[in-house]
Amino acid sequence: MKTLKNQIITKIHLIISVLIVVPVAFVYGFNPGFIFDIHLNTLDEHSAFKAIMGLYLACSFIWILGILKSNYYKTALLTNLMFMLGLGFGRLLSWFIDGTPSFGYQLGTFGELILGFYGLWVLVNFSRFKEADLVN
Repeated sequence: MKTLKNQIITKIHLIISVLIVVPVAFVYGFNPGFIFDIHLNTLDEHSAFKAIMGLYLACSFIWILGILKSNYYKTALLTNLMFMLGLGFGRLLSWFIDGTPSFGYQLGTFGELILGFYGLWVLVNFSRFKEADLVN
């Protein structure tokens, strides 16, 4: 029972991240104006957003591997932590420099920071357990 509880605590942010990032990746790649106030006008802009989609999907794939396979867990944890804190702090910087973004981006900023700091908390507090106890 303790092992199942540890698995939930150490993986829940990866699961939440996949459930959010995969759909957002497809929105960014194919129709960013559907949710966000983004209007792409050039082929280069479309290409840049397809590249963002690819990065989001690649990161999500690593997180899925970390959820399912113990030998990918640490990589998944670290990439998720860096992904979320990188986006969160980048958006926070933009918020202060460029002004208040739309509600969706405000919500995203808080969500990214929460998931990133949760990943950091897991890394710090669960590093004393054997990795196999956390993911198998």
